[in-house]
Amino acid sequence: MYLKGKAAVVTGAGRGIGREVALLLAKQGASVVVNDPGVGRGGEKTEERPADDVVAEITRAGGKAVANYDSVAEYLKAGLMINQCIESFGKIDILVNVAGNLRERMIWNMSEDDFDSVVGVHLKGHWNMAHHAIKYMRQAGFGRIVNFSSDAFKGSVGQCNYSASKAGIIGLTRSIAKEASKYGITANAICPSADTRMTINEAVKENRRRKFESGLMTKEQYERTLIPRGPEYIAPMVAYLCTDQADYVNGQVFHVERGRIHTYYFGEEYRSLYKGEDGMFTVDELVEAVPGSLMSGIIPVAPPVTMSEAVKSGDAKKEKVG
Repeated sequence: MYLKGKAAVVTGAGRGIGREVALLLAKQGASVVVNDPGVGRGGEKTEERPADDVVAEITRAGGKAVANYDSVAEYLKAGLMINQCIESFGKIDILVNVAGNLRERMIWNMSEDDFDSVVGVHLKGHWNMAHHAIKYMRQAGFGRIVNFSSDAFKGSVGQCNYSASKAGIIGLTRSIAKEASKYGITANAICPSADTRMTINEAVKENRRRKFESGLMTKEQYERTLIPRGPEYIAPMVAYLCTDQADYVNGQVFHVERGRIHTYYFGEEYRSLYKGEDGMFTVDELVEAVPGSLMSGIIPVAPPVTMSEAVKSGDAKKEKVG
């Protein structure tokens, strides 16, 4: 067992990926605080307590676990969650931030509460948990933090709140890695692709089909989405990053799905455009030079649309609404 004697907190661990992570960490010897407030997909309150089921499953298998029902979005509750781990198991070695919610709307239809709720759970929730945990990890000279981002950091239609949070989590993770490495702490991020209640419904399936048909998704990418991909395929990479053997892996971002793991590489210049003399470009020069230099071979985020096409599209929508 690679994690024997370790103590972990896993947020959002009542279902989906978080559940599989908590079960595997326990199987590898870690004692686990299983956090899940039992909310719905959009963060709405329910009477469910899935954390209890995961704790029962761990204890039946001979492991150690306790349940926690608090929201990671609440600063003080996040601190109490870390304290619960220390009081229950004597320390905090591992923090895995999985908890999240979704409020999907186009930006012009998205409410302030939709935005604040998603950013509060994802980005601020990750910060809350890491902020409290690292205080103890520094003193111990050891820590493993695994944050959950998403490929949505590239931008995702109807999910500007979620995409912004997930991009922010990557920046947060890389900052933690640089700040805390001298204390024996690593921080890495996972961009998972798995079938859970958060990611799969009929609207999501239809959106993927439209992306493929419009050329925004390759045939290979689309066909991969049709293969069943359970959350259990994500957990092994998370467990690996929590081991002593992964002490050299820090500040990295991994895409993980069934049968495939790949990395992302950030921070390097790709294409450049230089101007001598005073270094001041004119707009005329940029109109002439950018297409064949900075943007040469670059795939656009979305196909270009002329103003006339946009106006027609807007008119069509108005007529449809009316």
